[in-house]
Amino acid sequence: MTIPRAAKTLRRTRIQEEKEEQILEAALDVFSASGFRGSTIDQIAEVAGMSKPNLLYYFRTKEAMHRALIDRVLYTWLEPLRAFDAEGNPETEIRSYIRRKLEMARDFPRESRLFANEVLQGAPHIEDELKGPLKELVDEKAEVIRAWAKSGKIVKCDPYHLIFSIWSTTQHYADFDVQVRAVLGQEHSGEGRFEDAARFLEQLFIGGLRPDPLGG
Repeated sequence: MTIPRAAKTLRRTRIQEEKEEQILEAALDVFSASGFRGSTIDQIAEVAGMSKPNLLYYFRTKEAMHRALIDRVLYTWLEPLRAFDAEGNPETEIRSYIRRKLEMARDFPRESRLFANEVLQGAPHIEDELKGPLKELVDEKAEVIRAWAKSGKIVKCDPYHLIFSIWSTTQHYADFDVQVRAVLGQEHSGEGRFEDAARFLEQLFIGGLRPDPLGG
């Protein structure tokens, strides 16, 4: 994990910790809107309300700020998948996963767009994580889904594309929030849109995975 420059001092003060968070909040605003390539240290300093030299005391480079944010996002984003329980009821686990991913789209839209921008640019800063820890976790949960299908608890399906589909449908509500609200219109674009989405996606995925009791 990337360590802020100020964090390497023997004693970090409360003010130092607050400044680091202030900088990372500003960096998240800038990176999520403009992507890594389109962002500058000057922009981040302006949003943070700090001078550039003061900002550079805490984070020496733009890459250091971006890396610190990406590390946080990867940990947070994968937590719902880690909680996917092989011993649990498949419908309960899938329903919980869908809802937790939608909650993250609602509560962390900037983080979602930060991650999406990174991937769209070829994932230059997180390729090792995608091919390493992320792949290992998805492989592990894919085996859980295969086992459910083998035991007849759900229909046979491609577990990777099931996971990809849940990712894309839930994160859409963060990455394309402006489009979602514009199309839904004022009457349906409030916070209730996430509950509406949850009910629909549960019906879509759980209904589609539920075995036919008649075997047809």
